[in-house]
Amino acid sequence: MSNCYHCGADCGKKPVKFNNKEFCCNGCKTVYEILNANELTCYYDLEATPGTIPTEIQGKYNYLDNEEIIEKLVEFNDGETSVVELYIPSVHCSSCIWVLENLSKLNEGVTTSLVNFPKKTVRITFKNEITSLKSIVELMTSIGYEPYISLEDADSKKHKVDKTLIYQISIAAFAFGNIMLLSFPEYFQVDEFWLDKYKYVFRGLMLVMAIPVVFYSAKDYFISAYKGLKHGILNIDVPISIGIAVLFIRSTVEVLFDLGSGFFDSLSGLVFFLLLGKFFQQKTYNFLSFERDYKSYFPIAVTKILNNEEKNIQVKDIKKGDRLLIRNEELIPVDGILINGNAALDYSFVTGESIPVTKKSGDKLFAGGKQTAGAIEMEVINTISQSYLTQLWSNDVFNKSEDFTIKNLTDTISKYFTIAILSIALVAGVIWYFIDSSMAINVVTAVLIIACPCALALSSPFAFGNMLRIFGYKKFYLKNAETIENLSKISTIIFDKTGTITTNDNSKINYEGEILTSEELSHIKTVLRASNHPLSRSLYCFISIDSLEEKPTNFEEILGKGIVAQIKDASIKLGSASFLNIEAKSTNETAIHIEIDAIYKGSFVFHNSYREGTKRVFEELSKKYKLVILSGDNEGEKAYLEKILPKNTQFKFNQKPEDKLQFIKELQKNGEHVLMIGDGLNDAGALAQSNVGIAISEDVNVFSPACDAILDAKLFNKLPTFFELSKKTISVIKYSFIFSFLYNIIGLYFALTGQLTPVVAAILMPLSSISIVVFVTILTNWISKKL
Repeated sequence: MSNCYHCGADCGKKPVKFNNKEFCCNGCKTVYEILNANELTCYYDLEATPGTIPTEIQGKYNYLDNEEIIEKLVEFNDGETSVVELYIPSVHCSSCIWVLENLSKLNEGVTTSLVNFPKKTVRITFKNEITSLKSIVELMTSIGYEPYISLEDADSKKHKVDKTLIYQISIAAFAFGNIMLLSFPEYFQVDEFWLDKYKYVFRGLMLVMAIPVVFYSAKDYFISAYKGLKHGILNIDVPISIGIAVLFIRSTVEVLFDLGSGFFDSLSGLVFFLLLGKFFQQKTYNFLSFERDYKSYFPIAVTKILNNEEKNIQVKDIKKGDRLLIRNEELIPVDGILINGNAALDYSFVTGESIPVTKKSGDKLFAGGKQTAGAIEMEVINTISQSYLTQLWSNDVFNKSEDFTIKNLTDTISKYFTIAILSIALVAGVIWYFIDSSMAINVVTAVLIIACPCALALSSPFAFGNMLRIFGYKKFYLKNAETIENLSKISTIIFDKTGTITTNDNSKINYEGEILTSEELSHIKTVLRASNHPLSRSLYCFISIDSLEEKPTNFEEILGKGIVAQIKDASIKLGSASFLNIEAKSTNETAIHIEIDAIYKGSFVFHNSYREGTKRVFEELSKKYKLVILSGDNEGEKAYLEKILPKNTQFKFNQKPEDKLQFIKELQKNGEHVLMIGDGLNDAGALAQSNVGIAISEDVNVFSPACDAILDAKLFNKLPTFFELSKKTISVIKYSFIFSFLYNIIGLYFALTGQLTPVVAAILMPLSSISIVVFVTILTNWISKKL
């Protein structure tokens, strides 16, 4: 008998042969042929017989020709490119991931496919002209990875509650209680009638009851241990599985050969308390859940148009039917219909391709697109998804890897911890065999159970997670837990000036130059309406004349320089003196210069107002960090800043976006860990290059996947506190490591000296994990309130 080269099933008496390989059916042979023809046979090198038998697909997916059904399933479709996420239940190993992430070699219409292994999903981006959703699903099914597609699930988003753990606990509890009752005669050493008549019956019943406890209730421990060992990983379930197996085998041998009553009571009690601990762990984790509600915490705003008035509202407050104004370089936060203006959308955050897609009035716009051609107006057709924007934000493209992290340390400790515990248990078993052989098995099992790196592994996720929740409540929104760790390592902080340490609310603006007519002011305001730059927004609010209903044409905004646009027959040019090729009256002022129909008119001069607490923030930070002002503006306010900011603050003005990027790279080459604080769009490159990038949000849509955090501008003066909390969180994790080690040392002492039974060890093990979780949660809450 031979096994199938593809799926490992028995080929039977008549295997299907191809290319000197044997297959159980034509389906498996076809999958091999497809992979072989596309030079993807490495699939079989990563794992032996990794495939599954493909199912019949003739006409099965005809419903995917229906446009309405496709629209429900895809997350994104701009006419040219679509994005869909599919659930693949049969994903089980590295070979599965490899072949699914190489779908582009099997279907040229697929541009990318990314697997989320824990969730068993694959996110596929494909070209509509070359392929279709139906073709992709049929291809995946033909190679043994049939997606689970349920339109009911897509509509209702209901999640089934998995009650497996409840059933496992129930069986273990039933068996534990009854085995204890059946063991009473053994406990009290009752002889005579029981010994002659019922001893073997009672022991047989105990064995029968122990079987479902081991093979059903405890199966997850064995499965987890097997999968870990299969991939060369010694996880914590290995010693637990060995402990359960040793107890069961020893007890079975004793009963079958009439050597004794075995340890079925300890075995069933051990599994029951392990599972009970697991259940309470889950309940505790759910209670202390640090999952963040993105709709509540995401501190970005959009401009809503109501009765011809513009009002800034939070993204979470967007409702279906709202009319939104999306300015140049802003992201579209929700799906909608284009009502007004010229849309040229950069969907690189969604599809990975930066070529702008043009849209006309009435076309559908998808969340995640960045407008690149002036202002547009849109009507909302879907409210914000709880996780869609953050899904873009968490894209691996924007992740910043660090060589050494708490997670790496924890993984390393856990790995060697298990090896050490297995060695200790083996040595203890040998020693106790010669001291008291009846105690040896209890000692070995107690050692394997009591010593657990779970508490060690849980401390950092819960400490980071709780701090993320606290930061979120305080409107300091972080991308992920790693950002807290990266913040704690910062050595240099770089601030942009305009819109970061200055505020748009109280800026004083004067006009110097030729008097502008009402029509000219109206033209200028109409052009400014499309820009998201802090100075543009300030000047837009300053000009009291209404803007035109007509939208500017040929709108182009050059970041850090200015804007060129056409309104009716007038050509408008706004920006810096160098952008308009004129010589500024003073190099020490911040101004927007105006040119209409190639004639220079004058300039709006800004006298900046700095954020409340700026001086105190810089003074506090200067004690621990190197500080830099890195601005695209001229040196107009350098003298003033030198007076109010600490003496060791470095100033660099007239910096283009590429200059900022290069400056940060140079600092990093010299070993500095750099934090950049700027606005999310104009400083996107610098934010992406820095070790941590924070975007300041002041009632504007500054969302950019390039940044690691978004801070509500009103909380600028809390920056030192946030940085201190990040450092304190790392200290909490270190304390919890010490706490966990002490617990394990004390537990091992009692186990090795024979003072701890396996049942008591099973009770204490989950309690240690719960205590660590409670410890880090209470401590992080306490330090946040204290600071």
